[in-house]
Amino acid sequence: MREKYKEPTPPKSLRFLYRSKLGAPLLRILSGMTISKIVGKYLDGKFSRRRIKKYVKKNSIDMSQYESEDYRSFNAFFTRKIRPELRPFATEPEAFVSPCDAKLSLYKLNPDCSFEIKGFRYTTETLLKNPTLAKKYEGGYCFVFRLAVSDYHRYFYIDDCEKENNVFIKGRLHTVQPVALEKRRVFTENCREYTVMHTENFGDVTQVEIGAMMVGRIVNNHGAGRHMRGEEKGRFEFGGSTIALLVEHDKVVPDSEFMQNTSDGYETAVLCGERIGTKFIVD
Repeated sequence: MREKYKEPTPPKSLRFLYRSKLGAPLLRILSGMTISKIVGKYLDGKFSRRRIKKYVKKNSIDMSQYESEDYRSFNAFFTRKIRPELRPFATEPEAFVSPCDAKLSLYKLNPDCSFEIKGFRYTTETLLKNPTLAKKYEGGYCFVFRLAVSDYHRYFYIDDCEKENNVFIKGRLHTVQPVALEKRRVFTENCREYTVMHTENFGDVTQVEIGAMMVGRIVNNHGAGRHMRGEEKGRFEFGGSTIALLVEHDKVVPDSEFMQNTSDGYETAVLCGERIGTKFIVD
């Protein structure tokens, strides 16, 4: 069985921003793009390197797992590459895999393509702002991968596929920690970018990368084209972030523990390239 995570106690700063009336005006400023651009410019610069050592210690990051590099900035460190042998991809065609290291929650999509998180109802239409595409996922699944700030922040193609162009949707940048999900429709308010992937084994899978507070920049490596399972698709720069994978009805059978854990209020730890389900086989 995989490791489960219960919702942590949010830090005082986030409780103030999301649970108090006094924090609301400050939240509007911090979740806007202006602050993120300022912070991002600093984190891209050489003076941000001084933050690296303290960050590694605070988050207990084992740097021996990553490729050795003299990081030119904090963002270069944040998007560091893990040693490839530590993240082998399941190569069996029927294996449905995780695109990233994350805490996973799983939601069954209702006939109206909706699902509920923390009392808020989401629909694939509000997530994608594309009614025609959204309807494809009626009765399917939404896999939600939450990347904490200490996680590996690169993500990869889950299968051989023909990829369409990326579609960017403007928005704000709330934190993706659970405390924010209680108060805001984070996944449909935040900046996000989606890609339709015509996969060889799992039908049309739409991957949505969702940015988060204090930059959370989305950097996709490619436009439309052909790509292979395990090839790097992109990365998130500083900030916790989220990936949502939408799969069609009768294309994937998720491992049973994910739905049960989500129902019980737990997230489940998964690693990039790890099998999290199998191809749906028609009898």
